[in-house]
Amino acid sequence: MVNGPVRLGPVATWFPATSARVVTLGELDELPAHRREHALALGIESVCTAGELTEVDLAASAATAALAEAGLEATDIDALLLVTGRAPQYLLASETTRLQHRIGATRAFTAGVGDLGCVSVSAALTLAAALLRAEAGYRTALVVAAAKTPTRNRYRPPMTLLGDGAAALLVTASGDGRWEFVDQILRSDGKYADLFRIDYRDIPSAAWTEECADESTYSFRLAVESKKRFDVIIPELLQRNGIRLGSVGPILMQNLSGGAFAFWEEALDTTIDEACRGNLAAYGHLGPVDMLVNLESAAATRTCGEYALLLNSSPVAAWSAALMRRV
Repeated sequence: MVNGPVRLGPVATWFPATSARVVTLGELDELPAHRREHALALGIESVCTAGELTEVDLAASAATAALAEAGLEATDIDALLLVTGRAPQYLLASETTRLQHRIGATRAFTAGVGDLGCVSVSAALTLAAALLRAEAGYRTALVVAAAKTPTRNRYRPPMTLLGDGAAALLVTASGDGRWEFVDQILRSDGKYADLFRIDYRDIPSAAWTEECADESTYSFRLAVESKKRFDVIIPELLQRNGIRLGSVGPILMQNLSGGAFAFWEEALDTTIDEACRGNLAAYGHLGPVDMLVNLESAAATRTCGEYALLLNSSPVAAWSAALMRRV
């Protein structure tokens, strides 16, 4: 049981060795002209491509790298939390215990956290911190997230373009780490539960397509709803921790598009950290992996004592705001 601060880091990222420049993706040639133009204007230059590798393969590589960087063995981990993908390799099987076996985390409390899209990683961080604070003897949790496009197409209209990759984060009570996990608020709304979906029953996986049930709902109603949510949870988070928005350093979000960053900068009257744009260009949208990649990128340029605000959202819909402090 932890009475002191919960620390985050290091974050280890792992990306497939193969990649593709967005302008070379053959699927874009099959799109209507306005869709192709949109895909090329997202601010994404390249994506990593996993090929035959599974999400668990990606997750295991990131997890192993995080443990090596921290000087830990897998048997040292008290809890292993996998942010589960949206298209598991098998139904009824366990991706989470498959990862546990692959890395050798034989004594870890193990659980999958998912179903909130990008915000699933925020839920995993809350659960990891809660386990360290509540369970006697728990000192280290490993949060792992992997992303692999579930269909043959990487372009997800009208939102973004998907890349493949993984990240793993140590959550500890040892005093090590790059960030202190100060606080987080997470909210969700079931009205948008199936706004984005893949109809997969009785359909071969090669024919799966990711669909937006109502693009106007995503582009307008959900955008307005998201602004309202952040207008509530950001002040609540900062006020209950005695922090002014002006004293917060980097503001990080998930990487969807350059247009999305511009929208949120205007809507929230703030500046999104440049690390997000750099990672968007290099990797595309990585689902729940985005926040971990951005957090690690921001760590190198921040001074001790500086706060970071992490804003995460998902079209399911869910929203989170997290406060971190650089240590």
